Amino acid sequence: DPAQLSDFADRNLVDRFAVLDGVADIFIGGERRYAMRIWLDRQRMAARAVTVTDINTALRANNIELPAGKVESASREFIVRADSRLSSAEEFSRLVILRRGGNLVRLGDVADVQLGVESDDTRLSANGEVAIGLGVIRQSKANTVAVSDAVREQIRKLEDTLPAGVQLAVNYDESLFIRASIREVLITLAIAVVLVICVIQLFLGNWRATLIPAVTIPVSVVGAFAGLALLDFSLNVLTLLALILAIGLVVDDAIVMLENIQRRMDLGEPPLVAAYLGARQVAFAVIATTLTLVAVFVPISFMGGDTGRLFSEFGFTLSAAVIVSSVVALSLAPMLCSRWLRAHDVDVSEGFVERQISALTRAYSRWLDATLKNPWPVLGVALVVCALGAFAFTQLPRELAPTEDRGVFIVPGSAPQGATTEYTAFHAAKVEKQLLPLVEQEIAVRVLSIVGFRGQTNSAFTIVRLRPWEERDLTQQEIVQGSLRNVPGLSTFAVNPPGLGQRGFSKPLEVVVGAPDYASAKAWSSLLLDAARQNPGLVGVDTDYEETQPQLNVVMQRDRAADLGISAQAVGVTLQAMLASVQSTTYLDRGREYDVLLEAHADQKATPDDLNDIYLRPDRGNGLVPLSAVANLVEQGAAPELRRVDRLPAITLDASLAPGYDMGSAVAFFEQKAREILPAEARISYKGQAREFTEASSAILATFLLALIIVFLVLAAQFESWIHPLIIMLTVPLAIAGAAIAMWLAGDSLNIYSQIGMIMLVGLMAKNGILIVEFANQLRDQGYAVTEAIREGAAVRFRPVLMTGVSTIFGAFPLVVATGAGAESRFAIGIVILGGLSFATVLTLFIIPVLYNWLAPLTSSAHAIEQRLETQLKTSQYDA
Repeated sequence: DPAQLSDFADRNLVDRFAVLDGVADIFIGGERRYAMRIWLDRQRMAARAVTVTDINTALRANNIELPAGKVESASREFIVRADSRLSSAEEFSRLVILRRGGNLVRLGDVADVQLGVESDDTRLSANGEVAIGLGVIRQSKANTVAVSDAVREQIRKLEDTLPAGVQLAVNYDESLFIRASIREVLITLAIAVVLVICVIQLFLGNWRATLIPAVTIPVSVVGAFAGLALLDFSLNVLTLLALILAIGLVVDDAIVMLENIQRRMDLGEPPLVAAYLGARQVAFAVIATTLTLVAVFVPISFMGGDTGRLFSEFGFTLSAAVIVSSVVALSLAPMLCSRWLRAHDVDVSEGFVERQISALTRAYSRWLDATLKNPWPVLGVALVVCALGAFAFTQLPRELAPTEDRGVFIVPGSAPQGATTEYTAFHAAKVEKQLLPLVEQEIAVRVLSIVGFRGQTNSAFTIVRLRPWEERDLTQQEIVQGSLRNVPGLSTFAVNPPGLGQRGFSKPLEVVVGAPDYASAKAWSSLLLDAARQNPGLVGVDTDYEETQPQLNVVMQRDRAADLGISAQAVGVTLQAMLASVQSTTYLDRGREYDVLLEAHADQKATPDDLNDIYLRPDRGNGLVPLSAVANLVEQGAAPELRRVDRLPAITLDASLAPGYDMGSAVAFFEQKAREILPAEARISYKGQAREFTEASSAILATFLLALIIVFLVLAAQFESWIHPLIIMLTVPLAIAGAAIAMWLAGDSLNIYSQIGMIMLVGLMAKNGILIVEFANQLRDQGYAVTEAIREGAAVRFRPVLMTGVSTIFGAFPLVVATGAGAESRFAIGIVILGGLSFATVLTLFIIPVLYNWLAPLTSSAHAIEQRLETQLKTSQYDA
């Protein structure tokens, strides 16, 4: 039975798990700890004139164990201990409470003494069988996977020592999702590496040339790991996700270096000369792109809030990988080019690809000439894309993170206020009965049900652990939608556990109404509650303030009580003992100490009238007086708890979101209703997922603006101009518009992952612009006119821009087609990179030259400055 299981776990299991590395505590769910239960009988007590105080005093005076000194002789010493502890129900029953004349009143005369349990308010079952749960709580900085491994290893050691009929099974394990998602990320990482190398080979048409940028991948990954170790970061889903995105980025600098050196070799320069001069020619562009990308990633690392702290490792990982890749591109890549590359070193099969790219480059040159002569069609297309992107952006649902298939879902439930454990357990069993077929159909592994959650008898929840992702065809979301029906008498809702470390035992939307007093909070929250219940997008709208808890107020008649010599303290202690479990003393059993609890029989506290038959002893006389002589009973409804948030009386409204209704719309709805129907002094705030959503939304907006400003300033410092950074940054809206359109078409939401992807697009688009603008500036320095410089610079940089764009796109492509654990989050950031770059890379190849042709004349090239100085010098010489 649960009491035996609890005792076995407490004696044999808890300490074995508690000492494992990384374990902070062990919580026993559904525990029925042994206790000596003294069930008081008020009629028998009244007949013998015995009060609760008499019983409590006798127990404490006669159940003690004290050191009494020692007996010592010349050669021996004995410790003397006065052992008067009671240890069995029979001994407690024989305890003398009072002497009435010549008669002894024993505890057994006024109460029934039994070995029972402390509380029966919590019930737990696993797959329909009675059970208890051991909740392993890890230390704050402990690794979840390491703790899980240690616990599972301990389970294997304990299995052979368990009594017959007792078994240990894992019902819930956070590390399962972590392991599976990391495994999927590693697979995606490997696919990204292969795709990027294949893209490079396709463009270069030479395996020896392909190896040069390919070498930067392992070097950059190792460098990123070194950065993680230096900053004491862990290898987790977000750092691995950063590495996947970095695969397409770390080869970019090496590609630019390789392509430029190869081009110079094709023009007739010796390998060593081409490597030296080619590296010098693009060194500025490599450094500029690296600083720009780091300038984008660093603000991500300093985002505020709990969610922002999770992404700090993401940003630092990307920064470390990009910095290492730039060092490799500036040092190792030119050396390898001087040794491995040769002019026109392609075979027959590779010549076809080379011819196609050359033809595409020539076609681009023709299209570019036409665009520079008549830019308005291209600008019109760009404006249409931006307008469509703006429209798509307004249509995107907004949420903190996409709903992931985490291999488990939770079904919280609540019964009406005042419901007993038996009532809640009866209806919770119906929920469990609906979910158990999932185990029979081999969709789920375990169904764990807990009643009396958080010490509330009207609260319950069920955890359903699903089979591994590869062993089922249905997703978690599909299972949740089709597995639960309404249960009369119990308010239930299925919850997909949120990502990013958020707890999944509450409804996703929690709105807090703060006020100067509870009366105002009650009135204002009622207005919001009525409005929320009319919103079809909100399901299961409820509040934590309901005056539906039946309550009996015992109102003291103080004058009568004073006449009888009965204090309020005596009334309170007596009521507590008769109506609740009051710990009087303790007893020992096999080396463990357990409580001795006083409580009235259940059938003697079933109705309000039973309170009138509770008796008290006045100061004068030996008789007893009933409670009704000194107090009146008033029945009313009351709120079970009064809460404060930010030191203000507060009431919380919570709700689930209907399919198709997003968190952003829900928050906007409450903000609007609060402005319309609540006074100015009302304070609206959020808890749980809603709070993280609002904080992350404001943090991500600030981070995006900060990234734009930092990138602009970095470019301005590098180009020593405000015009060139402006040309480059004007392409960012195209990338954001492309990302929004891709998300809209894919049915994705605007969440923390997609927003991080948009911030990354700022750096990626700036990188492409730098390659074109920087080379055009070099040509202007050589004496080219603005139009010729941008036409030649864009044509020469067409191949590296196309190669770096396509390699980054293919590096993100595995994220879009990802499956398994955590695929939803990987898709969210992958579709942004894929859509943004796909739309923007093509358009920027024409937009950048057009903007440069218009704005670059506002700046002076080094060649123009030299000519101006020469002219001034000749003029001054002539004047002299």
